[in-house]
Amino acid sequence: MVKNLTEGKPLRLILMFSLPLVLGNLFQQFYSMADTIIVGKCIGVDALAAVGATGSLNFLIMGFATGICSGLTIPMAQFFGANDEKNLRQSAANSLYVVAALTVILTVTTMLFTRQILELMQTPPDILQGSYDYIIVIFAGMGATLLYNLLSGMLRALGDSKTPLYFLVIASLLNVGLDFLFIMSFGMNVEGAAWATVISQGVSALLCFGYIIWKFPILRLHGEDWKFSWRHIGKMLGIGVPMGLQFSLTALGSIILQSAVNTLGSSVVAAITAASRVQMILTQPMETLGITLATYCGQNLGAMKLNRIRTGVRQATWVGLIYTVAAFFIAVLAGQKIALLFLDASETAILGMVSHFLLINGFFYPLLVLIFIYRNSLQGLGFALPAMIAGIFELVGRAAVAFCLVGVFGFNAVCFANPAAWVMADILLLPVYFVSIRKLFHTYPNRE
Repeated sequence: MVKNLTEGKPLRLILMFSLPLVLGNLFQQFYSMADTIIVGKCIGVDALAAVGATGSLNFLIMGFATGICSGLTIPMAQFFGANDEKNLRQSAANSLYVVAALTVILTVTTMLFTRQILELMQTPPDILQGSYDYIIVIFAGMGATLLYNLLSGMLRALGDSKTPLYFLVIASLLNVGLDFLFIMSFGMNVEGAAWATVISQGVSALLCFGYIIWKFPILRLHGEDWKFSWRHIGKMLGIGVPMGLQFSLTALGSIILQSAVNTLGSSVVAAITAASRVQMILTQPMETLGITLATYCGQNLGAMKLNRIRTGVRQATWVGLIYTVAAFFIAVLAGQKIALLFLDASETAILGMVSHFLLINGFFYPLLVLIFIYRNSLQGLGFALPAMIAGIFELVGRAAVAFCLVGVFGFNAVCFANPAAWVMADILLLPVYFVSIRKLFHTYPNRE
């Protein structure tokens, strides 16, 4: 069911919209977590490191594609807020053309060059083949992932954040079952976990598609809606491409850092893999708050309710900062225990590195939540270029640590790479957001 975010108390709407998204994102993380848990426990530390070594490359490719999918749906939120159903449907139809083309291009490219990229990343020889076997399957099935991201983004653009959660619950349970089937019963290695993820994503995409056809008359496309429109594609790509590049720039920084981490050995790779999984869990509410604000700002911009945008972003900022305090204490007090989901208790040295990483990163979580809030707000308002430039700033921060500090200070330098990137991004995003809001108030003086 559609939900209008342009009426009612901003904070309540934001929180109620965010809650299903938090749960949904946690279940989405459960895809990769299930792979990591089962691989680490059932196959071993080397297999865990093999999956972990693909994380930044996965983020580079899939993050770019997912960012574009997210950008494609922001004009839909704006058209929905403006009650412009014709342009909403035309945008939906043309977004399917974009995703189909993107799937073909990225699938062919990754099939050809993945092994060479892993070698350039200095992936340790003992885990290189496992890393390739895992990530090549993920890339082969990226069409299912992109279709799900687009369709769930359409639902969110219309204010429905609950339905994607229900489908992710189903898909996550299926993913766990297939992990055990492929790895434990069929004796497959890391590629079994990858196939489980791809199949589960495909099921969630089909469920979203069927639900949209069944429950959303506003998105039932007619003959004229399918007309190829450069105007709609240009508007969507004008937001989507910078968003995709922003994800990729962030991922490129992670790849550079991962290459430096790889030189420190498989144990450090495993520690960073486990710590990153824990951190993904803790930071999901922050990321979800940002996703919510993209939809909230998009709908309210379409309705020309600029005061609601400013109020909602301000209130969400306070909520996010309060949450970072709780996340820090969870990271410090329970982070190592959560890491036991991925590692055996006998791996005491690796667990010690996990705790150290989470302590340092957790202290800087307030900087991270500001990135999520202000970057997504800018994107929802149509200012996608500054968000992309912030990705360049993050890249510079991570690359500086990787090139200048990891070789000297080793693992300790790795722990400060994320905070360095967060500082760099905030230096740009905060002033740009406030300047952009003032610009909107000046451009649209007859606003609410």
